[in-house]
Amino acid sequence: MSSLLWIKALHVAFMVAWFAGIFYLPRLFVYHAESNNKDVHEQLKTMERRLLFFVTPFAILTLIFGLILIYMLGVDWFIHSAWLHVKLVLVALLFVYHGYCFKLLNDFKTDKNTRSGKFYRIFNELPVFILFAVIILAIVKPAIY
Repeated sequence: MSSLLWIKALHVAFMVAWFAGIFYLPRLFVYHAESNNKDVHEQLKTMERRLLFFVTPFAILTLIFGLILIYMLGVDWFIHSAWLHVKLVLVALLFVYHGYCFKLLNDFKTDKNTRSGKFYRIFNELPVFILFAVIILAIVKPAIY
């Protein structure tokens, strides 16, 4: 079997694992923002920290295997794959989102969160739209000019 297929499979598997955490972490932020119980806050702080540090390697591995795929497919393929350029911009936004989660984690850790549960509900939906776009780009590979 082609090594390209193995790299692609690992890229997708790590992406799925990353997104599982990216979808769940802001939900924990919702619960944290809406709770007034100090014991619940302490439990959520632990869960949030562990989850973010657990999924961060998956984000990095997703990127690494994606870059390996691009390398294996070659410069000419990369230049002519406009859909991929859009996908990479969206992936960069996901990494900004992921990085911002560290800032939010620190806000909760230091009891300095000022955002509402409603903010975190909306924040929780953002990566869903990006994921849909990334999947459509990767599978359909639309002609983008």
